[in-house]
Amino acid sequence: RLINDLFPLGKSILISPVLMHVISGKSTFGNVSGEPLIDVSHPDISPSTASCKRAADIVISALALVLLTPVFIAIAAGIKIKSPDGSILYRQERVGFRKKHFKIIKFRTMRPDAEENGPALSSPDDPRITPFGRFLRKYRLDELPQFWNVFKGDMSVVGPRPHMLAHTEEYRQLIDQYMVRHLVKPGITGWAQIQGFRGATDELWQMERRVDNDVWYIEHWSLSLDLKIIVRTITNAISGEENAY
Repeated sequence: RLINDLFPLGKSILISPVLMHVISGKSTFGNVSGEPLIDVSHPDISPSTASCKRAADIVISALALVLLTPVFIAIAAGIKIKSPDGSILYRQERVGFRKKHFKIIKFRTMRPDAEENGPALSSPDDPRITPFGRFLRKYRLDELPQFWNVFKGDMSVVGPRPHMLAHTEEYRQLIDQYMVRHLVKPGITGWAQIQGFRGATDELWQMERRVDNDVWYIEHWSLSLDLKIIVRTITNAISGEENAY
């Protein structure tokens, strides 16, 4: 559990060989003052790789914010017409890169009083979701404002989806390597999402598979992989996603 919590700090993690029975996967060896230690740090993304990914994020998000302006205006008008009492945008605190908190931005898809009893995940046929909001969710249009999060640097176009604070605290206790997800910036879309692990996770195994896919993405990141994920996300959104509610 301690190792899991230390992963997103990006520091070297070394343990005594007497704890070898808790180690799985690849490990390297070193020593401090002659004392043999095992390095179980998760491989971090290099500064050059991170810079390359950030440059791509800036270009893509800037283009999206400019080219999609008419779409933003149309959606904003639709929200005010269909649900005039609430705001157009919805902001919620999420856990991001290196466990830092940030405000994620979406188009509002629920009634203004939807979270009177606190934040809660949506479910199929959730009565809190407006009819227009259901349409936005089906085609992932509610997530378009997150390009501003990307441009600001809170998020990346592609990466593990950011979770609410309460869910992060819950799942880090239950799933090994859960906190590895925070070694990179969260994304608008990700490898787990195009593999079908999107939406509610009613059973623990569903979140475990999502985390497995997120860790796989971090270990195999490349610009070509990001491009593949973006293309798949667009095609899935056009057809309408089954788990989008």
